[in-house]
Amino acid sequence: MQRAATYGSGSGSQGGGRGQLIDREFAGRLDWILLGACALIAVFGMLMIYSSTHNKDPKDPTYYVVRQGLAMVIGIGLFSGLIRIDYRKFRDFSMLAYILTVAALFFVLTPIGSESKGATSWYELPFNFQLQPAEFAKFGLIVALAGYVNEHRGDIDPWRLTVMVGLALVPLGLVQMQPDLGTNMVLLMIVIGILAVGGVRGRYLLALAALGITMIVAVVSVGVLKEYQLARLGIGASAATTYNVEQATAALGSGGAFGQGYLKGSQTRLGFVPEQHTDFIFTAVGEEFGFVGAALLLILFAIVLWRIWRIAQLARDHYGTLVCAGVLAMFTFMIFENIGMTLNIMPVTGIPLPFMSYGGSSLITSCACIALVSNVYANRFN
Repeated sequence: MQRAATYGSGSGSQGGGRGQLIDREFAGRLDWILLGACALIAVFGMLMIYSSTHNKDPKDPTYYVVRQGLAMVIGIGLFSGLIRIDYRKFRDFSMLAYILTVAALFFVLTPIGSESKGATSWYELPFNFQLQPAEFAKFGLIVALAGYVNEHRGDIDPWRLTVMVGLALVPLGLVQMQPDLGTNMVLLMIVIGILAVGGVRGRYLLALAALGITMIVAVVSVGVLKEYQLARLGIGASAATTYNVEQATAALGSGGAFGQGYLKGSQTRLGFVPEQHTDFIFTAVGEEFGFVGAALLLILFAIVLWRIWRIAQLARDHYGTLVCAGVLAMFTFMIFENIGMTLNIMPVTGIPLPFMSYGGSSLITSCACIALVSNVYANRFN
């Protein structure tokens, strides 16, 4: 009996060693440069969120950081789950992803959804947490549209393109009903990115881009947007409505080459920049770490975009390439638009800076998208 017990223990140990070997083998197939860059950005984001919010409520200076940390834990857990599912399974269930995305966007407009800051965009969850389906729609649209484009590769005629655009217009329309022009701009970039890599002819893409611009102009012109949203876009803005941008550029300029030091930024410490922990998180970086700190952050973002581009080229199949193209288009536009609006060269649209801005739904979605890209890389030889 003793020998049997010893043998059983040895077998369990070997099994555990084999499991560890499998884990090491799988870990060796991941792009750790991409994951490391994302992790550094996320940790840096936590530091800047604390810097820009710890004076908001002296009784609970870590309120926002704790909530962002919980979102990060959820995001890491979701990443760990998605990375274990072969990304080609998502291709097989792309229509289901589309239906779930549309359903989530539809029901948030019903009494089930809740309104905040003039937009009906959230589901209220226990413990005062909110879920924003428009953020998760980015992931769902990438999975769904990439699956449809992959299915009709080489057969994208005007009719197929019309169907693809029609499929994309449904979630775009639901998001605009909230209303959320910023997220719609991101979704539109995802559509263009996937279609461009999917083999759609250049003239069709130009027509699609023209259609998108026309839609944006129409949305602005017919009064769909609220007054505060028009003001953020700089349309009819008064001196009061330009306050955000003025304070943002002042904060960036005050940082100089090396910044004023962590937790020592005057405008960040005194809360002069509105929504600094969300839309204008980059201003805190520029003020406290200066040009050097901002440049290092941009280098990290450049590494993320470069690795996604590289994985798109290494993908084993066309679907993997399309998925990476959608994620690349999403992150590229979000980074350019968010930083551009802090520099007053782009309109203020409320688009978060990936992995940096405060917002659980945005952070979780970013983790899910990186998991999808990492999955493509891990299965490039399978």
